[in-house]
Amino acid sequence: MSFFITLIETTDAERRSLENIPKLHAMINHGLSLGEYRAFLHDLYHIVWHFCPTMAAAATRLDDRFRDVRYDLYRRIQEEQGHESWVLEDIEAVGGDVAQARAEPPSLPIQAMIAFNYHMADRHHPCSVLGMLYMLEVVASVYGGRVSDSIAQAIGRNVDDGGFRFLSSHASMDADHVAEMNILIKTIQDSAAQESIIQSTRVNFYQFGLMFGDGGFATRVAG
Repeated sequence: MSFFITLIETTDAERRSLENIPKLHAMINHGLSLGEYRAFLHDLYHIVWHFCPTMAAAATRLDDRFRDVRYDLYRRIQEEQGHESWVLEDIEAVGGDVAQARAEPPSLPIQAMIAFNYHMADRHHPCSVLGMLYMLEVVASVYGGRVSDSIAQAIGRNVDDGGFRFLSSHASMDADHVAEMNILIKTIQDSAAQESIIQSTRVNFYQFGLMFGDGGFATRVAG
């Protein structure tokens, strides 16, 4: 059995648990209010802003045993750089405060998720960054398109009219990325690296789910 299949099978319960979170389930099927969507984009901006720096931090610690991973991270950094500006465009398109999104930190669960990924790359194993990538890309590819359509309908907008560039583009883009990761992860035979990827994936699914709970983005919505 390939390690990629092992990764799917050992973390799929965490992915499926996301669908049981009331707020996330509602977002997928019924969308969000305009205020909630602006707050969600605020958190999303910070997730995306740290995407490339986290990969860069991991890449600097990968020795030649993981040369394929290091070069793949270089490629992904080139491909993903600047995508946080797409989230800012979406915030502006739906009447949000771009300056506030830049200046104010995300919700507590997202602060913890970001910090965890830097910590894992620096203190545990740099291959752990692949757990972060896997979680974000699976979520985007599986739910991104449905979420865009549901939110657009809920707030009375058309997806193509602005405000959904990041979610819509990554729904298809990240499906390709997951397929590419399948190839990459099959090259990793080191047990410590494999364990770090599984642990990282589980924690990232868990922390991402907390974003939809009491301490998550909804706390930023007035009233």
